[in-house]
Amino acid sequence: MFDISRIKFDEKGLVPAVVQDYYTKKVLTVAYMNRESLEISMKEGKTCFFSRSRNKLWRKGETSGNYQHIVSITGDCDSDALVVEVVKDGPACHLGTDSCFNDTLYLGERNAFSLDGLFDLIKGRKTDPKQGSYTTYLFEKGLDKILKKVGEETTEVIVGAKNSKEEAVFEIADLTYHVFVLMAQMGIELSDVIDELAKRHVVDHKVKQETMK
Repeated sequence: MFDISRIKFDEKGLVPAVVQDYYTKKVLTVAYMNRESLEISMKEGKTCFFSRSRNKLWRKGETSGNYQHIVSITGDCDSDALVVEVVKDGPACHLGTDSCFNDTLYLGERNAFSLDGLFDLIKGRKTDPKQGSYTTYLFEKGLDKILKKVGEETTEVIVGAKNSKEEAVFEIADLTYHVFVLMAQMGIELSDVIDELAKRHVVDHKVKQETMK
């Protein structure tokens, strides 16, 4: 059970709060809370921080509308740091990016694959085109070309699924890549899709048809 009385605020009355996306577990930002902002966060269910530069409380999203809805607050073993899991309404960074943590230095060989990593790589080909890159080529051709490829890959998934599991997996991977390219082209983040799925939970198969009438 979370007990605010156990939190050890520093000599300035602050405690660091690591804000994490509830769905993707990606670290969004690191901010500070004093006792008042923590109490407000707990009461309102939205993040409220203390700005050290402005020396005042600030509610995330009060000007941008990019609120962060709190799912959980966890104190570490020493009670001198917090992890705040949130469902966000928009970009977490004031620069308009999904997270404040975007510049990564990799030490050693990168062996781990992740959908986040793939999507970041695809977005990088849009913002920083690379000659000879197929992904860059798709972005240069534009939306119509990308949509055509998504349509082609969708058909190939259907055909592959009729043939074998292995072929279906291969074609689904192709489709996933091209859908990611489409998302990057349209400015759609993975978190946007995850948030939409989270809203649905268990959805009756007729609901989509009924809402489209």
